[in-house]
Amino acid sequence: MPYVNVGQENSGGIDLYYEDHGSGAPVVLVHGWPLSGASWEKQTAALLSAGHRVITYDRRGFGRSSQPWTGYDYDTFAEDLHKLVTKLDVRNFTLVGFSMGGGEVARYIGNYGSECVSKAVFIASIQPFLLKTADNPKGVDGSVFKGIEQGIAADRPAFLSAFFKNFYNVDVLGGKLISDEVLRYSWNVAVAASPKGTLDCVSAWLADFRSDLQKINVPTLEAIAQPSARRS
Repeated sequence: MPYVNVGQENSGGIDLYYEDHGSGAPVVLVHGWPLSGASWEKQTAALLSAGHRVITYDRRGFGRSSQPWTGYDYDTFAEDLHKLVTKLDVRNFTLVGFSMGGGEVARYIGNYGSECVSKAVFIASIQPFLLKTADNPKGVDGSVFKGIEQGIAADRPAFLSAFFKNFYNVDVLGGKLISDEVLRYSWNVAVAASPKGTLDCVSAWLADFRSDLQKINVPTLEAIAQPSARRS
């Protein structure tokens, strides 16, 4: 299986699992929390059919990537992404992030520029700034994130079960657009992720991407979730 090394923790390397398929204009897909690059299954097939090269990867702590104890912040996530695309020598690529993955898109361009990025896509993304503050009055109250952290710390498997029911809007879409098998599969992927990474990512969501977004100078698409949809 293909891996790229992005660091070292004590006696073990920190390695990201990735998949690199097809040819043509490259697209790099960054997954949401708490899943893996496999969550892009249908989009990967469609993009390959359209003639693109498609690169997916598992964020550190998730999927088949290493599960280090530290590094669950957006500067490190962006650095991991930079090491991946540098290793693969990807140029003129479209960078796509879903939900939490939108943070990598913003911070990557904020820290490394857009020299190799041709387009950016934010899908139901956490950017520009989630936390409610004096200068961001429409943000989410900090108590919400504290509650998520407490739920994960108390009983992570149970929290993830409830999370996915809300995430997929099962009370409305269950048995129609979302099968029980998809729900079970997502839970299996998420529960196998790093407990520390799953928890630490919650505080990472509070990163302020407003200055990063000001540095984006490539064509950018922002796709907003439907009002009935629920997400992290």
